[in-house]
Amino acid sequence: MFTGLIEAVGTVNALEPRGDEAARLVLDAPFARELALGESVAVNGCCLTVTGKEGAISFDLLMETLNRTSLGDLKAGSRVNLERALRADGRFGGHFVQGHIDTTAEVLSAEPAGNDLNLVIAIPAGGGHYFIEKGSIAVNGVSLTVASLNAESFGLWIIPHTLQETNLGELKPGDRVNLEYDLIAKYAERQLGNRN
Repeated sequence: MFTGLIEAVGTVNALEPRGDEAARLVLDAPFARELALGESVAVNGCCLTVTGKEGAISFDLLMETLNRTSLGDLKAGSRVNLERALRADGRFGGHFVQGHIDTTAEVLSAEPAGNDLNLVIAIPAGGGHYFIEKGSIAVNGVSLTVASLNAESFGLWIIPHTLQETNLGELKPGDRVNLEYDLIAKYAERQLGNRN
């Protein structure tokens, strides 16, 4: 379980293809020395397992991960949002984030407004019912509040602290981002569907 409060931004060293079935993601992270093999880390919101620690840390990616997320778009030098799993005695700040990416979406615009950034992202087909104004959404692992909403897109206001501590300020139109819909909304939908 994660909170969507990013701990650090890491840098990709390589995304190495491993045949037709998988890939290996290698990156530098400020807290790499503190990690243990088998530990969970959210990388741009996607929960991955540490499988190597040879200076840099590495993760094995399955085709399901590559197909469902934007991690396959990464290249050497890409910066990624990182969050370690929530400790049982930790403070809970953002919202419930599992690290299970639902889909990707396209950035439509990223416009500075004073010190802030107005980010507009397309709503993926079939996903509109997961959005409510002032509701929660995880974008590249960052817990954010939906500021505006219409049938085709949703808008977010990114404050200077978030711009400084994450990779969201680097987004431009056409980029793909990872989305994780609100966990409570998904469970409510499932339960209501079972009643009908």
